Amino acid sequence: MAVERILKDEASEEKGERARMASFIGAMAIADLVKTTLGPKGMDKILQSTGRGREVTVTNDGATILKSLHIDNPAAKVLVDISKVQDDEVGDGTTSVVVLAGELLREAEKLVAAKIHPMTIIAGYRMAAECARNALLQKVVDNKEDPEKFKSDLMKIAMTTLSSKILSQDKEHFAKLAVDAVMRLKGSTNLESIQIIKKPGGSLMDSFLDEGFILDKKIGIGQPKRIENAKILVANTAMDTDKVKIYGARVRVDSMSKVAEIEGAEKEKMREKVQKIIAHGINCFVNRQLIYNFPEELFADAGILAIEHADFDGIERLALVTGGEIASTFDNPESVKLGHCKLIEEIMIGEDKLIHFSGVELGQACTIVLRGASHHVLDEAERSLHDALCVLSQTVNDSRVLLGGGWPEMVMSKDVDELARKTPGKKSHAIEAFSRALVAIPTIISDNAGLDSAELVAQLRAEHQKEGCTAGIDVISGSVGDMAQRGIFEAFKVKQAVLLSATEAAEMILRVDEIITCAPRRREDRM
Repeated sequence: MAVERILKDEASEEKGERARMASFIGAMAIADLVKTTLGPKGMDKILQSTGRGREVTVTNDGATILKSLHIDNPAAKVLVDISKVQDDEVGDGTTSVVVLAGELLREAEKLVAAKIHPMTIIAGYRMAAECARNALLQKVVDNKEDPEKFKSDLMKIAMTTLSSKILSQDKEHFAKLAVDAVMRLKGSTNLESIQIIKKPGGSLMDSFLDEGFILDKKIGIGQPKRIENAKILVANTAMDTDKVKIYGARVRVDSMSKVAEIEGAEKEKMREKVQKIIAHGINCFVNRQLIYNFPEELFADAGILAIEHADFDGIERLALVTGGEIASTFDNPESVKLGHCKLIEEIMIGEDKLIHFSGVELGQACTIVLRGASHHVLDEAERSLHDALCVLSQTVNDSRVLLGGGWPEMVMSKDVDELARKTPGKKSHAIEAFSRALVAIPTIISDNAGLDSAELVAQLRAEHQKEGCTAGIDVISGSVGDMAQRGIFEAFKVKQAVLLSATEAAEMILRVDEIITCAPRRREDRM
């Protein structure tokens, strides 16, 4: 007797081997897609949207590439998710985490083909990940006590992070900008108070760090261009009600003078509102919405600088930085918290005029102004700098650092190999496979640089048999080099996150033995 299908018409299911193959292939395809962007010689990808503007993004940031893809394969989605979480959590290592998870699954596929149960592989991977993490913990360096050394560690980490990005040519300049900005935060990981402004023109080297806050707006006509000891009211309120909006409104009057009366009443209402605002004892008014000519004139007469249409990010950040709160009603001046700063003035950057707030309440605030040839360059520069800032702010809290350039992977691989030799049973195959997956990262770094990876990784493995070895892959000279001497450092937190996230993602995909695709819900014809 044939068993009826339990799933609805269009739902499909794949079981056992086929489901596992679909998962492995999807995950490995995603890893191969971003593989070429890994390391200092990684290449960029152009992402073109199919939207109306056909916008183009040029990037080699793993998370940005994967975020833009529309993916159908469920296992591939798991890898996209881990790269997104890695980006939110530590900011860097988004490509490494996907590549490592892909390599773990590539090795797992061979083991499954050799009739080793997925649960055995998972148990082996877990042991190996624990062992690899302990291997790193034994080798970390922590210079938190010595401010000079710690600052140089931060510089080296920033330069290592930036060397695989578009800013690699001027990495010293940008590393210094990033370290200065993060040191001002004094241990906070809130990057809100570091503002990045992009202005096309000039070259990347013209970028600079400004202590204070810059608002991308112009000062209105007839208003003071410079204010000292400013008291700032940040608001989100309508300042455009002084004109009768005839469009779409029906006003029945028996003479034109009545229209004039209505207009006069509206003006009077506006004048009262402006008086209330002035009564707060302020000399700078920043509004999220438009300010029409009439209230602008009244503010100018009172010697108050009125800035209109500051975008929402702008006023949120301005309120945070100057220590004020965003107000929308003005009846109780005593309950409104005003912002303060020492000086407001107009500055020029390239061709544009901007408003500069210096001596703000929140001493940590600063603005990084990026200059560059085009919008694409600036967008990628901002992403690169954001990665560096994230990593640095995390390192300030967790100050443990490691060498970079494939050194951590070799250290972990060596210890994991030793564990495999001691472990009896089939698990040892999985642990060995984990070690091979780790070695894939230095292999890919050297492949991307056009070097002979087999030769270099073999040399590197031999070097790592020596005690206290600091060798890694030096893509500049194309050989095995001393990472400590080269100043190539990475944050321990980034490496740990890559290791644990990749292992967990691989484990999750390995557990799958059936994929069920639900049928789309049909809309009933509502007649």
